[in-house]
Amino acid sequence: MLVILQKEIRSFFSSLIAYIVVGAFLVAMGMMVWVLDIGGLTVLNYGYADLSKFFLVSPFIFMFLIPAITMRSFAEEKKTGTIELLYTRPIGDWNIILGKYFAACLLLLFALLPTLLYFYSVYELSLVEIKDKKTGLIVLKNTMDTAGVAGSYIALLLLGMTFTAIGIFASSITKDQIVAFVLAVFLCFVLYFGFEGLSRVDETADWAYFVKQIGIDFHYTALSKGLIDSRNLIYFISNITLMLFLTKIVLESRKW
Repeated sequence: MLVILQKEIRSFFSSLIAYIVVGAFLVAMGMMVWVLDIGGLTVLNYGYADLSKFFLVSPFIFMFLIPAITMRSFAEEKKTGTIELLYTRPIGDWNIILGKYFAACLLLLFALLPTLLYFYSVYELSLVEIKDKKTGLIVLKNTMDTAGVAGSYIALLLLGMTFTAIGIFASSITKDQIVAFVLAVFLCFVLYFGFEGLSRVDETADWAYFVKQIGIDFHYTALSKGLIDSRNLIYFISNITLMLFLTKIVLESRKW
């Protein structure tokens, strides 16, 4: 697995793919959080020291960012025929799948790390001067919900890992990178929003809450509140496992 992981990381950073994707993500998020006053929700105009807009917009950006990272994972290997070379080596399917999966996850983490500057900036903006009742001294107090932000980052990372697994699966189905990208975007959109929309249909009214729980949005929102519930963690882990397992089934078919 480590051999595949190293190969994928070198492949990402030896081309412009990683830099373009990460750069586009940071520019887009920076514009949405700090500049574009959509609904009066920029950090500076919102009136509250939080990053709610960042975590609200991120899933939409991830739906296009992550498929752009994963679309070449297997599609390019199939198109060029290099995947056949992988199977001539003593490397199992799981090693190949997990190597490519974790390489894409590392690139995602690399894209997320600079956004900690947003947290630091808002944290500094949230400091207010108050007078200590006991000492009478002026002290700085943080008004930011740091636990909520931490939970939101965990939720965002799990969401990204789930979308990555979906993207890997989509790439394993086809030889065309564009088809893999479109399919991954479609699957991410349906699994994130589809069940939420389905729960609002009159015919599913009796099962609305259950249907809503099947969707990714429900569990992402729950974790974003800062309350780490094992049921939400199990949900994301199960989705990731399912998508990687489906990828293995596709690769085992060898019908390309």
